[in-house]
This record gives sequence, C-alpha cells and structure tokens, in this order.
Amino acid sequence: MALPIGRALIAALFLWSGFRKLGHPGAVVEMIGHSLPFPALGFGLSIACELGAGTLFLLGYRTRAMAAILALFTLATALAFHNDFGDREELTNFMKNLAILGGLFHVLVAGGGRFSIDGLLGRRTEMPA
Repeated sequence: MALPIGRALIAALFLWSGFRKLGHPGAVVEMIGHSLPFPALGFGLSIACELGAGTLFLLGYRTRAMAAILALFTLATALAFHNDFGDREELTNFMKNLAILGGLFHVLVAGGGRFSIDGLLGRRTEMPA
C-alpha cells in the first residue's frame, strides 16, 4: 500500500504546481523568460510534464516512464531556476528538487506496484533481478 501513497504524495506536488501555473500563464511565461529561451515553449512543456505526466504517474500508468519524465523535468528545473547557491532560499529549493529526484528514482526501481494501472494491466511492476 506504500507505493500508491508515495506516488500520490509526489504527484500532488506536480499537479498543484501545474494547476497553479494555468491560473497565471503570463506571469509564468515571463518568469521562465528570465532563465530560458523560448519561454512559451517552456510553459507548454511544464504544463505537459506537471499535469500530463503527473496525472499518469498518480494513476500508475507507464509509471517508470512517467517517473523518468518527471525526474528529467525536476532536474532541469533545479538547474535552470534554483542554481544561485549563494542565495540560501535557492539552495534550499535546489536541495528539495534533489529530494524529489530521490523519490522518483525509488519509483523507477519499484515500478507502479499492484495498485496501479500498470498492475491491473499485468505489466511487470518490479525490476528484474
């Protein structure tokens, strides 16, 4: 029962962030533009990752692939937006992103488990020995 609870807790962060971005797209695009080129594209990719992959991750559909997508997104976010290690708050956010990566790596290894769409479809949910 721990796997679906863990997935839900991790997914909550991405889903909350994605819905929050939808409420203020102009401000988010402007903020992305301070760190990256093509901010509108960055906005679209962040929504796809947070809401799309976040929802599929929550449901346990192609769990490992969604964990990998979310891990890449989290790493990119840490490197692009939380890279001022002289700023204590940014360093804290960077370290939080590393902790999220740790949780996603656990899901990459453990898979979706029995209580997931992957499990219901009979997909192998554990890594081979």
